[in-house]
Amino acid sequence: MTIAVTGASGFIGHHLVAHLSARGDRVVPVPRPFEAGALERLFRGAAAVVHLAGLVAAADERDFVAANVDATRVVAHAAREAQVRLVHVSSLAAAGPAPPTAPRSEDDPPRPITAYGRSKLAGEGVLLDADGLQWIALRPGVVYGPGDRAMLPLFRMATRGMLPLVGRAGAAYTVIHVADMVRAIAAAIDAGVSGEAIFVGHATPATPSAIVDGIRAAVAPRARVVRVPMPLTRLAAVAGELVQRVGGRPTLISESRYRELEAEGFVCCVDRLRERLGIVAEIGLHDGLERTGAWYRQQGWI
Repeated sequence: MTIAVTGASGFIGHHLVAHLSARGDRVVPVPRPFEAGALERLFRGAAAVVHLAGLVAAADERDFVAANVDATRVVAHAAREAQVRLVHVSSLAAAGPAPPTAPRSEDDPPRPITAYGRSKLAGEGVLLDADGLQWIALRPGVVYGPGDRAMLPLFRMATRGMLPLVGRAGAAYTVIHVADMVRAIAAAIDAGVSGEAIFVGHATPATPSAIVDGIRAAVAPRARVVRVPMPLTRLAAVAGELVQRVGGRPTLISESRYRELEAEGFVCCVDRLRERLGIVAEIGLHDGLERTGAWYRQQGWI
């Protein structure tokens, strides 16, 4: 099949292109900026469009809207006009937080708590408004693995002898290794499911302690774990927010990030992923972090 992919050069996109190419598909990377007429011509003849391009960090909510809502509208409308199925990669952030004791399901009313989450939910709304479009939205939890830059600072800190343990005690997060993520996307391309949002993640939630311990085991067994109190995290978030507003660039810690850290967690049910797409995440946290750390070392990132 011919598959058009936006965000093909990104972290997940790079792995997806390799996966689809290995199974014999022809992948057409979609260049930016997105222009409706050009996209429609590019999409014609494709079996599906995977929309991965988006913004995960920004200093201004308007930037999230432009990247995650307005751009999605252009892609969705072009896919509809070309009569091509759209696989839209959204986020668990669009649904909002939930503790490990009460995982969120796709049928729960969404309650995003960050500008990023609100923009991803609005992007899903674009699909609902595009009459005649065949679509499926995937909502992954935290995606990690080789090539990921979001977890890289933690691996680097571990190799320097110290790992901060940040976040609310008892919180947990749905995570998924990028290899399992691309399997889910490929299954969504092939499936006849349409008009649904599906959570994507490993069935076992990951606590902050488990993530930190896994990173330490992977790259620096002697690294010292330091618990960062939430009041100190709050002060860092206030400072980061000020720097972000003055500099106009996202910082590692901000008010938005603090809201996520003080939440009870971001945990979801993944039953629909198995029922609709036949996918069960295979790579556990410990193994996934081992693979990620080994890749970072091989590439000289740590």
